[in-house]
Amino acid sequence: MNNKVIIVTGAAMGLGLAAAQEFAARGAKLVLVDYNKEALEKAADEIRKELPAVEIATYVADVSNEEDVKGYVALTESKFGRIDGLYNNAGIEGRQAPLTEYDLDVFKKVVDINLMGVYYGMRYVIPVMQKQKYGRIVNVASVGGIRGVVNQTPYVATKHAVSGMTKNAAIEYGKDGILTNAIAPGAILTPMVAEAFKQVNPGNPAEAEREYAQRNPIRALGQPEHVAKLVAFLIGDENGYVNGQTIAIDGGESNLYGNS
Repeated sequence: MNNKVIIVTGAAMGLGLAAAQEFAARGAKLVLVDYNKEALEKAADEIRKELPAVEIATYVADVSNEEDVKGYVALTESKFGRIDGLYNNAGIEGRQAPLTEYDLDVFKKVVDINLMGVYYGMRYVIPVMQKQKYGRIVNVASVGGIRGVVNQTPYVATKHAVSGMTKNAAIEYGKDGILTNAIAPGAILTPMVAEAFKQVNPGNPAEAEREYAQRNPIRALGQPEHVAKLVAFLIGDENGYVNGQTIAIDGGESNLYGNS
C-alpha cells in the first residue's frame, strides 16, 4: 500500500478511523473525510502522532451533499494527483421502529447518507480511476445488507442497495482495472453499535451487548481492527481478482439465521 492515495469517509471514528490507521501503517497517503470537524482533526492528529511521516489531508463534508463529495474528490486530485482507493464507509443506523411507524424524515436521512453518499462517492471517484486504469473501492454494507433486521427498515434497505451498487460497479468498471467490493460487518463494537445497544436496553446497554455476543458462534463482538485488516486487503494491491463481492465479517453469525 506504499504511496497509495486512499480516501476514507466517516474517518473520525469507528471503522473509518481503524481503517485509516491500518492504511497509514502500510504506507498510504490519506484523505480523511467526516462531517464532524473537531473529531476529524483529532483522528488525523492521532494518526500523525503514531506515524509522523504519514501524509494526511482532511476534508469536512456531508457525504449526502453532492457538492461536498465533488469537493473531497477535487482536493484529493489537486493534492496527490491520483486516487488509488476509496473506502466508502460513512453511514448511520437511524432509529429503531417498526416499518409502519418509522419517522419519514429519519428514513429519508438514512437513505441520503447510506445510499446516496456511497453513490456520489463512486460517481465522482470512478472517472479518476478510469483515467489511471487502476482503482480499488470498498463500500460498507452490513449484515443488514444480506438479511433483515427487525425495526431497521431504512438501514436494511440502504445496505442491500449498497451491495447491489457494488455488483453493478464491479461488472461495469472491472475492464478499467477497478475492483469494487463491499463488506458486511456484523456487531462490531463501534460507537454506532454501542448507541444501538443503548436503544435496545437503555437501562443496561452492557447487558444488551453481552446477550447479543452470546448469539454469535464465537461468543464475542468484533473489533474495528478486525474489519480494518479485511478492508486493507481488498483496497490494496494484494487484491488482484476479488470483485463484486459482499463479504460478511460477523464471526459467522449470519449463517445462523433461519436455523434453530
